[in-house]
Formats: sequence, structure tokens, C-alpha cells
Amino acid sequence: MYRKEVSTIKVNWKRNLFIAWFGSFFTSASFSLVMPFMALYVEELGVRGSSVELFSGLAVAISALASGLVAPIWGKLADQHGRRVMMIRASVVMTFTMSALAFVPNIWWLLLMRLLNGLFSGYIPNSTALIASQAPKNKSGYALGILSTGMVAGGLIGPSIGGFIAQSVGIKNVFLITGGILLIVTLLTLFLVKEDFTPLEKRDMLSTGEILARVKNRQILFGLFITSFILQISVQSIAPILTLYIRNLNGHHASNLMTISGFIVSSAGLSAMLSSGILGKIGDKIGSHRLILIGLAYSFLIYMPMAFVKTPLQLGILRFMLGFGSGALMPSVNSLLSKMTPQEGISRIFSFNQMFNNFGQVAGPLLGSAVAGFISYRAVFITTSLFVLFNLFWSLFNFRKFLGVRDIAN
Repeated sequence: MYRKEVSTIKVNWKRNLFIAWFGSFFTSASFSLVMPFMALYVEELGVRGSSVELFSGLAVAISALASGLVAPIWGKLADQHGRRVMMIRASVVMTFTMSALAFVPNIWWLLLMRLLNGLFSGYIPNSTALIASQAPKNKSGYALGILSTGMVAGGLIGPSIGGFIAQSVGIKNVFLITGGILLIVTLLTLFLVKEDFTPLEKRDMLSTGEILARVKNRQILFGLFITSFILQISVQSIAPILTLYIRNLNGHHASNLMTISGFIVSSAGLSAMLSSGILGKIGDKIGSHRLILIGLAYSFLIYMPMAFVKTPLQLGILRFMLGFGSGALMPSVNSLLSKMTPQEGISRIFSFNQMFNNFGQVAGPLLGSAVAGFISYRAVFITTSLFVLFNLFWSLFNFRKFLGVRDIAN
């Protein structure tokens, strides 16, 4: 049986939220900031010819894939030992593996460090579970909305940060600077994050099956996992071709390509940061499931015109507008998960959701690259918009019995 003892630890969930946001931003950014220059770094390590694309793609994807595979394991340990300790564990290892990328002697060591980076990740799902378990229920949408901006913005702005630092001070220094920031994240989490959690003996823990049995609407739970998977496919499918698409729109003038691409990529993260907290409050009032439907419909209306833009400015405006949809979606999914899940299993549920997120991060770039290679850049945006439309219909089906209800959890 689940057992909770009286604790004297004072928890300031707002301070925890601030630190978790900071950590989630740089953890997410550390996964994505290598994208602009990974192929160049692979060449520096001695890889030549067609193998450069293969190894650079593998180096980018292997972290997300490994993270998805082991997420449920770390989630179970978090339910036993606490979320804070798992956040510290993840940030410590990521500090080491990120810094070590500056010193790898060959491609195999690069892949090993990226693999370890994924295998020992888990800062984001455990910080989400921590805040979900601490924030008042009537403010969970707001709190998780704020926290989600860290993950979303870090992933979207990360490539721009990485490209700018690499161009300014060199590729290897990107890894060292990021490692230094992750060390700060580790120290902040270690000394300032507090959690009222009593570790459990393994025999006292509920099994995953028992936790799922306590979820009233398991169909919605599993449906939300699929929604998260498709969301990441939609976001990541355009990542491999966005710079090339901008170059094509810009008339093949490459002198300011990196600057323009950086602004356009980052614009969605900026608008997501501006809107997530407000949209989270709206989700608390009207129901997070309704906000998901609105966000998906809005995103579809923004994605489709991207296939027909004529200038980088038009694309940038649409990307900025897209962030308001992104600011509604992931926070709403997390808010629903937190309200539906029993406290004793919240880390495991969020880790399963993170697993689906990671698999979407792997599948998305593969899909985008394949569509661009076999058809065209514009076809990638059309395909992505169709995935968003499918996600809308899927969510309508998933929430069909609760469209007239504000709170699914009740």
C-alpha cells in the first residue's frame, strides 16, 4: 500500500516552479542546440562522404530515442525515491556528458556521450511531475503552462542559441558553456528545490497496473499519450528542412541565412513563452481538453499556409503565430494528466508521456526528411498540417463523452 508520513519540509511550489522552468529550458535546449552544427562537428571528428549525414542524424536522434526507452524506469524510481532526487541525478549526468562532447576523440565517443545523455535524462518529466504534485489543483493549468514554456522554448530556441555560440566562439565551446549552465541547474536544484516526499520500500509501492486501474478514464489517458506523440511529430517534422526552405524563399542568398533562420525558428518559442501561462489559466476555467481542441484547430490553420508563403517574412509571422497554439497544447496535456493520475503514480504517468514525446521527436525529423527528399519542402508543411488535422479528429474522438463537461477528472 502507498504510505505517506508526516514531514516537516516546507515546500514553496512557486520557487520550485521557477527553478524547474530554468532547468527544463536548458535541458530541452541541450538536446536541440547541436542540430545546426552537428554535421560539421562529425566532419571534424574525421567522418567523410555520405557517412556524415548518417552519423550526424544518428548523433542527434540517439539521445531522444534512448531517453524514451528508459523513461518508464526512471519514472518508477521517482515514485519510490522522489522527483527531486531524479532531477538532480539527471542534471548531474547531463552536465558531464554535455561537457565531455568537447573532448571526444572520434565519432564513436560522440555517439556514446549522446547515448548516455539520453539514458540518464529525465529532468523534464520529473520536474513536471514535481510541480503537478505540488501546485494547487485550481492552478495546475497555469503552473504547468509556465513550466511547459521552458521545455517548448528550449527546444525551439536551442538551435538558434547553439548556432550563434558556435559561430561566435567555436563548436567545442558550445558544449562547455552548456555544461556550465547545466552545472548551475544542478546546484540550484540541489540546494533550493524542496519536496515533501517519504521514500517507499519497494514492497509498499503500487505496481504500474494498479496505478492504471485507479485512473478513471484510461481511454483518455492513453489517448493523451498518442496526442503527445503526434504533437512532437508535427513540431519536429519541419526541423530538418526549415533552414533549407528559408534559403529557397530567400532566393538562395546565404549571407544572412543563419541570422534569418535563427529569428524564424525562435519566433515560435517566444510566442509560446508569452502565451502559455495565460492559456493555462484559460484551460483551468474552460477545461484543458477543450483548450487542446482549440489549440489543434488553430495550429492546423497556421501550418497549412506555411506551404504557400513567398518570403521569409511571411514564414516568420506564421511561425510566431504558431507559438500561441503550441502554448496551449502541451500544458493542457500535462494538466489533464496531473488531474487524472493518483499522486502515488504521477512520475510514472509523466514518464510514459515523455516516452511518447521522445519517440515523436525521433519520428518527426525522419518523416520531414523523407517527404522533402521524395516530394518537396512545401509538401512537408502540407503533411505536417494533415498530422495536426488527424490529431484534432483523434482528440475529438477521445474527448467525445466530455465535450459538455469542464473538468474530465471529476
